[in-house]
Amino acid sequence: FKGVSFVSNELNESKSNNHFGTGFYNEFGMEAPIGFHEIEKKEWFPKIGIGAIKKQEDSYDFMKLHEMKLAIFKETKKEKSLLTRCIPDPVNGFDYLLEKEITLTEDGFQINYYLENKGEKVITTNEYCHNFISINKELIGKDYVLKFPFEIISENLDQIINPDKFVKIKNTEITFLDTPTQPFFYKNLSGRNEVNAFWELRNLKTKMAISETGSFKTNAINLWGIGHVISPELFIDISLKPFESQQWSRTYRVFETN
Repeated sequence: FKGVSFVSNELNESKSNNHFGTGFYNEFGMEAPIGFHEIEKKEWFPKIGIGAIKKQEDSYDFMKLHEMKLAIFKETKKEKSLLTRCIPDPVNGFDYLLEKEITLTEDGFQINYYLENKGEKVITTNEYCHNFISINKELIGKDYVLKFPFEIISENLDQIINPDKFVKIKNTEITFLDTPTQPFFYKNLSGRNEVNAFWELRNLKTKMAISETGSFKTNAINLWGIGHVISPELFIDISLKPFESQQWSRTYRVFETN
């Protein structure tokens, strides 16, 4: 946007590969994919947006590599949009259709989601977007300000990992004393209270910013990052009976600041 990049990688670019995240990767069921606890080890469970995964251990770890059976993916390209349809094989009574459309706007882009339960069982899960961001490849540090539409109370958070002690919370903002050398993580910034799904990240040096606005309320917001990247994550709860569907969207805006 006006010559400024906003996309980063989970790892440094020199180490990045397809096993790790880039840009605006979303995921369903980070902690508990549907059907996972119903099966034994070496059986298959569905992972929405991927296909089927073979169960390896008693608890699911999204960071580990898994044996997979990929779903079918069909793309429809237009001048300013890309629609991806994920069509999996049914697994243990679970079946669904997922559509994800990314559309360019004048000052950003919008991601629209459509999830339809085509199986016999209820789908209960959640979805979030990683948002691997840096503004103009500037390291995370004193020039960054991350804003939320609610007061952040440290005592209400489920988990805080801040080994460098560089991440600072004050009222509705998160700032940085210096560039973190180790990963930081904050779980449930809203203290599990239902709030507007929104964040805004500013870089005071470049005077550029990016924001995300969800079409939904959220009671779970996580934050992860390290020196080269920051990732605010807005979660949406999903519960669909057979033949029910749900639609939601995430609108990203990039803009200049004063």
